[in-house]
Amino acid sequence: MKNKVVLFLGLLLSANMAWAELKIGFVNIPAVLEKAPQAEKAKKRLEQEFSPRDKQLVAQQNDIKNLEERLNRDAAVIGDSERRNLEKDILNKQREFKRSQQEFSEDFNIRRNEELGKLQRKIVEAIRELAKSQSFDLLLTEGVIYASETVDVTNQIQQKLSAMPD
Repeated sequence: MKNKVVLFLGLLLSANMAWAELKIGFVNIPAVLEKAPQAEKAKKRLEQEFSPRDKQLVAQQNDIKNLEERLNRDAAVIGDSERRNLEKDILNKQREFKRSQQEFSEDFNIRRNEELGKLQRKIVEAIRELAKSQSFDLLLTEGVIYASETVDVTNQIQQKLSAMPD
């Protein structure tokens, strides 16, 4: 029985020594995403890609608004047939606008998710490179309740991302 206690204490001491040598770090992914130069470039690419369609939606909306104003202003002086045609035209343009708006939203979300996926892959790559180059045993991200500044390597990850090509 005494041998088992000594063996257990020996294992416990060696485990504590191994833990003492463990190099652990923490990365604040939301902070990296917010400050990554690739995120700003992706945002500009999305704006450039979707700006023409956004302007088209605004033009459609203004067209509908103008037709509605015309209907309200001239309803008393135009004939029933012309009023019905105008109402029908407004309704058709509203349907088309809603459809265009929904397509725009879906397309934008798909592209935004593609860009976010690319950025997340770059972040993971930067984290792995840092972990290997600085001999980390463990790097943590989400779900950390507390991390002291001595183990927070977020700034180093941001520097690695700044040095990476788009």
